[in-house]
Amino acid sequence: MSEAEAPAAPAQHSAWWWTFRALLLLLSGVSLYLLWPGLVALFSSWPQLKTLKPQWLAGALFFEVMSFVSLWEVQRITLRTPSWFAVGTSQLGGNAMGSLVPGGGAAAGAFAYRLLVRAGVSPSTVASGMTASVLVTTSAVLGLPLLAIPAVIGGTTVAGGLVQTAYIGAAAFVLLAAGGAAALFFDAPLRAVGRAVRWVLRRIGKADKGADLPERLLQMRDEVRVAFGTRWKSGIAAAVGKCGFDYLALVCCLAAVGSRPDPSLVLLAYAAGSLLGFIPITPGGLGFVEAGLTGMLALAGVGAQAATLATLAYRLVSFWLPLPVGGVAVLLHRRRYGAGAASTVSTAP
Repeated sequence: MSEAEAPAAPAQHSAWWWTFRALLLLLSGVSLYLLWPGLVALFSSWPQLKTLKPQWLAGALFFEVMSFVSLWEVQRITLRTPSWFAVGTSQLGGNAMGSLVPGGGAAAGAFAYRLLVRAGVSPSTVASGMTASVLVTTSAVLGLPLLAIPAVIGGTTVAGGLVQTAYIGAAAFVLLAAGGAAALFFDAPLRAVGRAVRWVLRRIGKADKGADLPERLLQMRDEVRVAFGTRWKSGIAAAVGKCGFDYLALVCCLAAVGSRPDPSLVLLAYAAGSLLGFIPITPGGLGFVEAGLTGMLALAGVGAQAATLATLAYRLVSFWLPLPVGGVAVLLHRRRYGAGAASTVSTAP
């Protein structure tokens, strides 16, 4: 569920930087130590995955692959390159790197940056394109709770289970795409969001951090709009598709355990799990995502054992399987482009 952050240009790191990394590593160790009992209890159910319905697990794997492909399409647009191979291998390699180290978003971005430059994409295009990609995909994740919470409050529970869960999710992602298109061309929605967040920051004594938030949101929006260019429809659809297909992978995992949950709460559980994946303390939000998603699925009416198995299956296809695939992708990338920068990938003007 988690993605590489935008890369920064290589720089000499100060003592403060190394101190911060050391503290982050220490915090990661402490967090994993505290989360370890829950992780052990969760992973002890691993052998029971063989009892799940294989056709639904295959469906979860298919939708997760489509989620990755959607992300590659976003990056192909923002990087202005037609090469699926260069974008796909660099993203998979960066994703694997970011899932192995605490606070790995920056490391993932830097690793993907090097691979793309080696493939022949200009450094400036990589920097701006990946920044725009991160902005739009992260915005899609952040927008999910805004759609899920009203559905929960409105009481959308219906008999029928997972079919309605998929329908509600589809409707939410269509609204998300519409909201993204509106934000791309109209200032009012972003200004309203910026003012709302600024109001909250003022109430908690952080007014200085949000003083120019509406203007900053508009500036980031403009960066995305420039990066998308005339292909903004495809860009928005692919960004929403990244989350949408990932959500359908979770729905398939729930089907694999034979669950019939509350549809609106499943959407909220997915949104919460996605946000927990951004926590930089542990690699890929390890421990936080598992605990949060299992708990939220239980609130959605999924039995404790079923919630555990569904979470395990979902994390298998979304977190664990992409790790070795990322290693293979890096080897293939190096086999094609070698160890030095190449000029084999064309970019659109």
